[in-house]
Amino acid sequence: MTLPAPNFLSGTPLDRLGHRRTDEAWLSGCRQGGRFLPVWRHRNLVLGAEPLTPAALPWEELAAKVRVDEVILLGEKDGALWFAAGIDTSAEPGLEGEFAEIRAIGHRLSAEDAAVLAYARGMVIWHQRHRYCGRCGCPTVITEAGHARTCSGCEAKHFPRVDPAIIVLVADEDRCLLGRQPSWPPGRYSTIAGFVEPGESLEDAVAREVDEETGVAVTAVEYHSSQPWPFPSSLMLGFIARPTSDNIDLKDGELEDAVWATREDIIAGRVLLPPRDSIAYRLVQQWFDASGEHELEREVRSGTWIPRPES
Repeated sequence: MTLPAPNFLSGTPLDRLGHRRTDEAWLSGCRQGGRFLPVWRHRNLVLGAEPLTPAALPWEELAAKVRVDEVILLGEKDGALWFAAGIDTSAEPGLEGEFAEIRAIGHRLSAEDAAVLAYARGMVIWHQRHRYCGRCGCPTVITEAGHARTCSGCEAKHFPRVDPAIIVLVADEDRCLLGRQPSWPPGRYSTIAGFVEPGESLEDAVAREVDEETGVAVTAVEYHSSQPWPFPSSLMLGFIARPTSDNIDLKDGELEDAVWATREDIIAGRVLLPPRDSIAYRLVQQWFDASGEHELEREVRSGTWIPRPES
């Protein structure tokens, strides 16, 4: 079986150094010579025009200009240590470069740089949202180089979590099932997606979400690939499935519309696909190209990333 190429935001080039996170003697001196990636209001600091590059600052420069609330060891690359630096101020920090939302600039970054910035962003947001213990309510403090928080009261240890979400292309040989949300640009359609619920397998989540959103029953659920989606903390788990029914019924009202789309519909632009960098596009592309008659990249152009307000 040929594995698909890594999805966008996947494949960070960093060695995460999990075995060094509790080495206090080593950690005490590792900031010197490190590269720090500032994150402010869920935005990453970037430099340049085309392509953009992460603004990786030395600790001395960063600490002299802003107050850093969170310092998280991300890992090592080419002999250098990389850190995320969470900045929590009301006014934009006076640092060279631009603080930008990665969903708006993703297509202007290299795949590796985007993966590192997404990693930094996700870690900073987790710390900002877990400053108090969910068990007793006392303040928590950063431990394990930023990969845990420990309660100052009950001493419970909290670790970063991701929220698993399935995303699935339901298709047979000639058509695929696509839906659209009201907030999307006119004509934009995508695959079906939703969060996995407690006590639910991934396969069960696929069947439930497709049924709830479109009324279509599915079988032959097969895993395709995954994509980290730190907006703020999701992991998209991609699947393909075959339909066993045809009638569309928008049961839960989450979608504005859902359609069965053919390759001809896509070529003609009757449905506009999600951005190329999304796992949804990759799922559609695999089905589209499987006919052997057309290649999606030669037939259509997808839109740009859609910045969405933070929840």
